[in-house]
Amino acid sequence: METNSPLGDATLAADLLDDYDADPAPDDDGTLPPDRFLDRELSWLAFNQRVLELAEDPTLPLLERSNFLAIFASNLDEFFMVRVAGLKRRIDTGLAVPTNVGRAPLDVLSDISERAHELQERHARAFHDLVKPSLDEAGIHIEKWGDLDETDRERVHEIFQNQIFPVLMPLAVDPAHPFPYISGLSLNLAIRVRNPKTDRVEFARLKVPTNLPRFVKLPEQSGTHRYLALEDLIANHLDELFPGMEVLEHHEFRVTRNEDVVIEEDETENLLQALEKELLRRRFGSPIRLEISDDMDEVTLDLLMQELRITDREVYRLPSPLDLGGLFGLSGIDRPDLRFPRRVPTTSVSLQPAEPTDKPDIFASISKGDILLHHPYESFATSVQAFLEQAAADPNVLAIKQTLYRTSGDSPIVEALIDAAEAGKAVLALVEIKARFDEQANISWARKLERAGVHVVYGLVGLKTHCKLALVVRQEGGTLKHYSHIGTGNYNPKTSRVYEDLGLLTDDDTIGKDLTRLFNELSGYAIEKKFKRLLVAPRYLRKGLLKHIEHEAHNALEGKPSGIRIKVNSMVDEAIIDGLYRASQAGVPVDVWVRGICSLRPGVPGLSENIRVRSVLGRYLEHSRIFCFENDGDPQVYIGSADMMHRNLDRRVEALVRLDDPAHIAETSALFDLALDEGTSAWHLQPDGVWERHNRDADGRPLVDLQDETWRRISSRRRSKGTR
Repeated sequence: METNSPLGDATLAADLLDDYDADPAPDDDGTLPPDRFLDRELSWLAFNQRVLELAEDPTLPLLERSNFLAIFASNLDEFFMVRVAGLKRRIDTGLAVPTNVGRAPLDVLSDISERAHELQERHARAFHDLVKPSLDEAGIHIEKWGDLDETDRERVHEIFQNQIFPVLMPLAVDPAHPFPYISGLSLNLAIRVRNPKTDRVEFARLKVPTNLPRFVKLPEQSGTHRYLALEDLIANHLDELFPGMEVLEHHEFRVTRNEDVVIEEDETENLLQALEKELLRRRFGSPIRLEISDDMDEVTLDLLMQELRITDREVYRLPSPLDLGGLFGLSGIDRPDLRFPRRVPTTSVSLQPAEPTDKPDIFASISKGDILLHHPYESFATSVQAFLEQAAADPNVLAIKQTLYRTSGDSPIVEALIDAAEAGKAVLALVEIKARFDEQANISWARKLERAGVHVVYGLVGLKTHCKLALVVRQEGGTLKHYSHIGTGNYNPKTSRVYEDLGLLTDDDTIGKDLTRLFNELSGYAIEKKFKRLLVAPRYLRKGLLKHIEHEAHNALEGKPSGIRIKVNSMVDEAIIDGLYRASQAGVPVDVWVRGICSLRPGVPGLSENIRVRSVLGRYLEHSRIFCFENDGDPQVYIGSADMMHRNLDRRVEALVRLDDPAHIAETSALFDLALDEGTSAWHLQPDGVWERHNRDADGRPLVDLQDETWRRISSRRRSKGTR
């Protein structure tokens, strides 16, 4: 199911999660205080609280608030499956090094549990006390069985008999039937029944089918939309599943398991086969969270805890319905008045033909100068996708090389690569099959590409290839010319509609040669020592950024213009944070615009009083990474794929490209000016780690919405006569 939500599925939520094999904080020379970092796990939970605050905001469209409730639930599932599971695994294996703030992992688990309990309870209250009553007022009713009249119940009985009953599989638990395996994230009914002949009480488990709608649509009444939770419908037909038995109790429960994947690449010859085996094992990961309905009796709970080996701290008692991620099921309701206004991305002005009747020519447009794209405000389909499709069809194109980290299920990008290979072009696709929660899909794409004749490689051992690169080699006038795309987001048409990203289209020969060398390194045995317009991880990116940061500090000490502006998804890397602290101490104004985790403490006297941290959440997921350095009045600006985390800087292939066009540098500067303006709605990070939302002025008027204003600015651009 596709939604308009910025974090609405595992693919999207996985982008927020960090690996757990990060190095501990580096030793400091003693000039910086030991408590200078914020705990990154609690910072992640603070991010999800900001998502929840959007669901609680009565000024947002109602069905979008419902979506944000679902996003919060989906995010938290991923947090437990990866981050909490990874931390527990390290404790169990004896590898539990202190966290980034020097605390014992067991203490951090305790903090996570306390905070997660608070947030899940707040999440449930937001649904029951805020969103559901508003849905009722709007004519969208999530009914309970007791709300249904006889006519409704007769109709529901027909639905049960014809569409649900045949796929249900009740599993008894007795000496002849061991306790069944409970799959991760499945919704279940724990049922106790009594045999009237023997008076014996038995336990049974019933899995709520995942291939049926989470909320069953009821007949409309006077234009209203009415739904009944699937588990509620099933629970009120248990007598048909256990004929002759007396149903005593039934309660909902849900288990979260460790679903992270660990592959020892150095010990396997076939990465695809090893990963496929590991994906099968993922289904049987150890339980790490048990969610139960708040009416569950102690007998049933004790049985579940015993069989699942769950502790009291890992039990979350919540009001029904559990798994509010199911609220994504309301996305199909045709109520545009309850949604964000519909928006159609514009084609980049630089890619529009001179005359409306002319056919667009991407290569001709790029030849006139570098093009900076801003998605989703500017169309992905008429830019990046069109670039690759034109390359596939162009007889003058000799080769296409591209990285694929995540892509959509019906990817036109993959189809373009297949078309190019079938047309006889040399095509190289670097498919990252270890992209978390997209592993199976990427394995399928890799094999499809191979069958079409595409040269498929899987990158370097021990590293994920996360950079977003495409290189087209075209013959023009007897010479070979490079056309390149370097982006901050995946080659995924689906997520390009909700992810905010930047991308550079260029025919710059220096960048083309840089990418040629980088692709050779990724596909062969080359070890490139230097790139001219790229900063590439893992060898050079952190060093390059620290050099720029130190240069700004040097300029500030000499009284020259200085400044640092960074936009990332996560700010965790201690070396980068320490560099920013020292720049602040030297007098450099530092602005950090972060979406998710931030371990940096801003505004601490003597340490970071020159640092501001802002976060923007909304209709689109802020996903671009931008690094701006004032450089004594000659700004240096980079965009690319890297976040400031250990995994990105040490265990991934990442690439940043330097922008050269003054107009593009001015555009990124204007974006920062807008985001950091006191009149723009944002969350402000305090020194103690608390995020304060600033969305209204002193008179109670709403502040400027960054995404709305950016849309207005970009959509108002017009091709001027005589311009490119």
